[in-house]
Amino acid sequence: MESTTTTLTPQPKTPTPVETRTPMWWSSPVRVTSEFDSVSSMCFHKISTKFMDNLVKFKLSFQNDSNGQVNDPHISFISKNLSLDYDVEERNALVKANLQLSPSLHLTATRDIKAQQGELAVVADLASTAYKFQLSSALPSVGLPRATLKFPIGEVSLEEKEETEDDVKKVLSINGTLKGQLLSGVCTASYQDENLNMRYLYKDELMSFIPSISLPSNTLSLAFKRRYSPSDKLSYFYNFNSNFWSVVYKHKVGKDYKFKAGYDSEVQLGWASFWVGDEAGKAKAAPKKMKFQLMLQVPRDDIKTSTLMFRLKKRWDF
Repeated sequence: MESTTTTLTPQPKTPTPVETRTPMWWSSPVRVTSEFDSVSSMCFHKISTKFMDNLVKFKLSFQNDSNGQVNDPHISFISKNLSLDYDVEERNALVKANLQLSPSLHLTATRDIKAQQGELAVVADLASTAYKFQLSSALPSVGLPRATLKFPIGEVSLEEKEETEDDVKKVLSINGTLKGQLLSGVCTASYQDENLNMRYLYKDELMSFIPSISLPSNTLSLAFKRRYSPSDKLSYFYNFNSNFWSVVYKHKVGKDYKFKAGYDSEVQLGWASFWVGDEAGKAKAAPKKMKFQLMLQVPRDDIKTSTLMFRLKKRWDF
């Protein structure tokens, strides 16, 4: 008896639909930030959001006075490689662009449309990211491009400038900064426009000691900071040429509350301020997304003219 075997022909699989992801036009909440300064009696507002899968950021900023009049409105579009800031009152736009030509070559450009001026810069990484060489030139070009070399202990730049003492002539100017370890601290030397500033910083867990001198003016100054606890710090500054001095005491409660008080002999003014929210941080990280500063200024010679000021900054997410 012959046995018969039946061969099953595999059925074609139904193709799984490929999920097509449509870019979201509106992909971010609308953020509104408002700030009021009692000194200028001005309100500063910023409205921002992101769209096209967070590829582009839109920002509208303006300010208004106590009469409600809107001033200095700006409209901005910001992306990774291109940004545009439009000044509504001046009817002018500032355009910035950057392009990665290769892993070690970067191109940046800025353009002021109304002034018909801008700058073009090319940055090249040399051997590693610790060494960079940059060539930048104003547009339209008025001379040789500015060359800057950056390295681990500083940077040096060479550019062409005009001298107008007698006859207008162009000379090459060298500016630079060098930084390095000296004893147990860091020494920094900066040379800019024929002025040399040398600064030494010694810092440990409790104390900072910062003397500095400027040449050829021979201006000598000293800054001293002492930390008494994780929340208490005292800073002192003295200028030996003018005999002016200033002192500041700072007390922190956590990261969101800070009290500061000080005196400045140059303007003969004592002051005290209280902060809610990180002084240098953004409103979104503050309690209830709100930063608040209250400051009292007391002139030495006329206490009756003391001034109480405040600043409030609040952010909303919609």
